[in-house]
Amino acid sequence: MEVQFTDAAGQRWSLFDKPPIFAALDELGPDSEYPMEVTVACVVREGHDIPEDDEIITVSTSPHGVMSPDGRDEFTVRRDQLVR
Repeated sequence: MEVQFTDAAGQRWSLFDKPPIFAALDELGPDSEYPMEVTVACVVREGHDIPEDDEIITVSTSPHGVMSPDGRDEFTVRRDQLVR
């Protein structure tokens, strides 16, 4: 499954993995209506807390080993793209 997102600089990225990595099993299937919003597990690179004063944050998608096709797993995103 391919998931796309846009980073803080406006660059679109694709991530590929199995559907359960991005959503609950019953949310994604052949009859699902696409595109749909999903989540990607990530960690903030500068520690484990989200800095309160930064609008742009570097995250890693390493918790589940998700990477872009070129092997990248660190991305700079806007704070409002993150959910807890």
